[in-house]
Amino acid sequence: MAKGIPPAAQRFKSKGLTVAITPQPDLMSERGNFRGGRGARGDRGGRGGGERGGRGGSHAQGGDKKKENILNLDKYMDKEITLKFNGGREVIGTLKGYDQLMNLVLDSVKEITRDDEGNTSSRNLGLLVARGTLLVLISPVDGSEEIENPFVQAEDDE
Repeated sequence: MAKGIPPAAQRFKSKGLTVAITPQPDLMSERGNFRGGRGARGDRGGRGGGERGGRGGSHAQGGDKKKENILNLDKYMDKEITLKFNGGREVIGTLKGYDQLMNLVLDSVKEITRDDEGNTSSRNLGLLVARGTLLVLISPVDGSEEIENPFVQAEDDE
């Protein structure tokens, strides 16, 4: 094997190809910043495994920072809250627990259903585990009241 030629270049040379290697010292320090070759994978070689995103800066360095929730639900523990879900369902129940993914555990839950005419009905569900990715709204029952829609225009009989 030739001295000073990388193994990949030696492989090409053994198949009868001529490979010219010209080291560029000013670009060698920036080696990890180029994306190219091998399709869209850039310079991230290998298959799977290892950590992702060495340059992104999103990983905490030197300490375990606990990711805080957007909403502090401690003040709503053991209090009644209203949840609205992605599909339009609405429930009212007592908050018993939650996790960092905003999955909630509610007790004494009632599901509120509304029809097209505005009539409401409810049914008891008991204990409920609500998946955080489906939540659209979390609001306390205390201090909130339902008002009429201010955007409904009166029908004109002209």
